[in-house]
Amino acid sequence: MSTISPQYSHSQVNRAGDVLRRSDSPDSARLEAAEILANWRARHNYPINTFQATLRDKLKTVDEEAIVAQRLKRIPSIVEKLKRYPGMQLARMEDIGGLRAIVSDLDGVRRLYDGYRHAHFKHVLFKEHDYIQEPKETGYRSIHLVYQYRNDLNEEARNHNGLLLEVQLRTRLQHAWAAAVETAGTMLNCQLKSGEGPPEWLDFFAATGSAFAHLERQPPVPGYQHLSALETYQLVARLAQQLMVRQKLSGFSAVIDNTQAHEGRTYYLLSLDPVAGSVQTWAYGRDSFELATSDYLKAEEAILTGSQQQAVLVATKSIQDLRWAYPSFFLDTREFLGILARIERLASGT
Repeated sequence: MSTISPQYSHSQVNRAGDVLRRSDSPDSARLEAAEILANWRARHNYPINTFQATLRDKLKTVDEEAIVAQRLKRIPSIVEKLKRYPGMQLARMEDIGGLRAIVSDLDGVRRLYDGYRHAHFKHVLFKEHDYIQEPKETGYRSIHLVYQYRNDLNEEARNHNGLLLEVQLRTRLQHAWAAAVETAGTMLNCQLKSGEGPPEWLDFFAATGSAFAHLERQPPVPGYQHLSALETYQLVARLAQQLMVRQKLSGFSAVIDNTQAHEGRTYYLLSLDPVAGSVQTWAYGRDSFELATSDYLKAEEAILTGSQQQAVLVATKSIQDLRWAYPSFFLDTREFLGILARIERLASGT
């Protein structure tokens, strides 16, 4: 199992976070802080791998067609979160290491959730958020489980005790919405998923999140509880027409299809250049995690000093799962647009 030795104390990690959150930090200090963060982030790979094995085992009785993917949080995303929450310490950030399960329907999510809630293992359920029962105002819906890793099997495992990681459970519908938000955010060069950007787009995705909730017969998004399902569908149809959502999203994604399959690999480094309209993929074997994380840092150092490119290091079972788990990095909104067409038909009564 790929593991990275700790090189910095928690206090050094937290100081690095403080450097990265300050906009006036010199580039040299930011790059040094990024190296500290990269080591801290890479340490989360060991517990994520442990949790991925558990997740895949649970899915055998829930949804064998589910997609499982793990990722190490992007440095720009970490920095943006540190800026949003000035009191947050980097060493206590809950989603540096993330694991995602995308299942076919809500019943599968609930069964998987129950499986975790009644699991008999030493890992501590640190925090949970049911954004399906209580959606975010942005329209985001999913279940998040934050665990504190606990494993006394051997010294290597004990070295990772205390690390926090996040497990996300979502349906295909919820995943399509989230991917479309990220893609639109890339198109508009803003953080729509964090509630930042043009108000008309934020309103569209919040209303669409509520419409998706109605499709799954779940509570609507805050601010849209007064609308019936039909009224919500009609609102989404109007907003989509006004913003020319279909034309903009489909036109944007059509230019991105430049990746090659690398079967039999575990880690994939994706680099998206939204200006040039291209995405590159590098694949690494299971024993090449250290090289993968080193290349990941190099890509992000360019981003920290002004590049508009985006990079992410993920692990999936296959290239097909990669494209499905992270469609926003391929600017692919076809799944979302298909559901939007369904909502438009419901709005018109057809």
